[in-house]
Amino acid sequence: MEVPFNRGVDAGHRHCREPGGGGAVVVDRSERPIGMFDSGVGGLTVARAHIDLLPHEHLIYFGDTAHCPYGPRPLEEVRKFALEITDALVEEDVKMLVVACNSAASAALDEMRERYVVPIVSVIEPAVKSAIAISRNRRIGLIGTEATVNSGAYEHAVGDTKANVLLIAQACPRFVEFVERGDTSSDELLEVAREYLEPMKESEVDTLILGCTHYPLLRGVLRYVMGDDVVLVSSAEETANQVYAELRDADLLNRSPQTGTHRFIASSEQGISGELGARFLGPEFKAVEYRPWDKP
Repeated sequence: MEVPFNRGVDAGHRHCREPGGGGAVVVDRSERPIGMFDSGVGGLTVARAHIDLLPHEHLIYFGDTAHCPYGPRPLEEVRKFALEITDALVEEDVKMLVVACNSAASAALDEMRERYVVPIVSVIEPAVKSAIAISRNRRIGLIGTEATVNSGAYEHAVGDTKANVLLIAQACPRFVEFVERGDTSSDELLEVAREYLEPMKESEVDTLILGCTHYPLLRGVLRYVMGDDVVLVSSAEETANQVYAELRDADLLNRSPQTGTHRFIASSEQGISGELGARFLGPEFKAVEYRPWDKP
């Protein structure tokens, strides 16, 4: 199955490692767009942080609304979707890829980094590093989708830091459905949040990673349940900081004084609307391009 993007460049400019270990064509990419994708609209919270921090950068955002949500799907299926979307974004000649989906990063990040030479930033490592730096009692909570929690990707990221911390993970599968229907404050949501977060309170975590890009819209209820002493770490802002650092180090920041262009693509009209997009992103969310991708 192929993600039907319009190809922005000739295939010869694709930044993909060939099976024989060949290199990639070297081009000046500072004015090329950043590619970003998520299973749906949740990644727009990451896009919002990028637009605020890097207003001159061009952005191509792909939301796989035809297959949303990724959370309940098998990791191998999520991996397949993630690699196909990445193939399409790379062929748009993006200078960097941002995996704005915790489930996709959990399923495919290592393989993506082996497969492509274009820099790839995920939402996982920046959030982990920030949480470790913030935590005082070394007890860190993680909430996310079933796919993210079951993958062990956050535990792996914590292990890579060599930090002596305890990570307590909890899947919160219903949170996405609340956000998607615009419910961020109901009594039903509060009851569900209390049930999900009870293990975090019992473990006395002092830092909570919001391991799904939908969850920043639930900050109010999460803070109410956890209390003011628990720091909520959003992957959106931390990922934007990491993108800035990597672009600067690679001399790939767009130096143009013009505001960057933002292109939004969805694989299905289902699950995305101007109202929903604006709730996640703000006024920058306008026209959406639909690139049909048959749902299995």
